[in-house]
Amino acid sequence: MAATSNRPVMETGTAGARRPVDYVWAVTRIAIGWVFLWAFLDKTFGWGFATPAERAWTAGGSPTTGFLKGTGENALGGFFSNLAGQGWVDWLFMAGLLGVGLALVLGIGTRVAAGAGTAMLLLMWAAELPLDTNPFMDDHIIYSLVLIGLALAGAGSTLGLGNLPIVQRTPWLK
Repeated sequence: MAATSNRPVMETGTAGARRPVDYVWAVTRIAIGWVFLWAFLDKTFGWGFATPAERAWTAGGSPTTGFLKGTGENALGGFFSNLAGQGWVDWLFMAGLLGVGLALVLGIGTRVAAGAGTAMLLLMWAAELPLDTNPFMDDHIIYSLVLIGLALAGAGSTLGLGNLPIVQRTPWLK
């Protein structure tokens, strides 16, 4: 006989006990959150990893110019290269990196973060088409699939703030 439950299938085991897979999803959530958060921090302050100090957002640099200007020869390059360096694009991109990163690291708003992060990643994937090393698959697609898995697994409730009463009462914060 099948049991019925309103919880996501992978959220918890019997009587609310955490299973090893819950911790794997939680650590994965935090790790991908850190990828987004680190990109925000490095682009903002130019700590010299991917962004040199002179091109930091705080030094007047554009966080989207380097990537988007390099898409000019790609299939959708005309569209994306025209967005490079526009203030509203920079702000939207940086807000996305910060919001997705914080939400995933904290385990709150995981579903919204997964949706926003997937949208960002798929736009970056589209900007790079055609891909140099594979007909269609790259890390942007893999990260997107993992983000979708995080949302479906309810990964914010393990090692995160997803169990707070306000989160449990407010569906969009899950």
